[in-house]
Amino acid sequence: MKSVWIILGVVVLAAVVVGGSVTSKWNALVAMDTDIKAKWAQVENQLQRRADLIPNLVETVKGFAAQERTILEAIANARAKMAGGGSVSDRMAGSNELSSALSRLLVVVENYPRLKSDATFIRLMDELAGTENRLSVERKRYNDSLQVYTVAIRQFPGNLFASFLGFKEHPFFEAPPEARQVPQVKF
Repeated sequence: MKSVWIILGVVVLAAVVVGGSVTSKWNALVAMDTDIKAKWAQVENQLQRRADLIPNLVETVKGFAAQERTILEAIANARAKMAGGGSVSDRMAGSNELSSALSRLLVVVENYPRLKSDATFIRLMDELAGTENRLSVERKRYNDSLQVYTVAIRQFPGNLFASFLGFKEHPFFEAPPEARQVPQVKF
């Protein structure tokens, strides 16, 4: 009778150990899987940030650059006409055009104490670099979490538990072949 209790105790103890191991491994794999999903959500968040931010910044830069370019081109053309005009009337017309262009420039300078193109372009470049850096960090975090998870479900005895519990591998983030090409921003 005593041996039955011993055998029963060993079986119960083995069941508790195996059950505890399965539960522990299950919880660890669920936590890792959830972490991977959260990290991928951050990658998507940064992709959305890029999609929202960059076109708006480019349009802003275009707007400032166009306004300033128009005025500066008008000044350069009027100056060329004034300097290259043969007759007095040509020079006078050039001078009047230059005065008009300069008065438009003064209005812009009064409204915008500094011409904005340089600052806007610098901001665009900073935002582009910052966005790409954030995206790169989130991709790396995703791949790092995925590496830990993949090792856990592929190593013994984790592979047995993962297979039994239905945990599967996720794909690593890999840059597409187009990413090897130099990106172009057109204004």
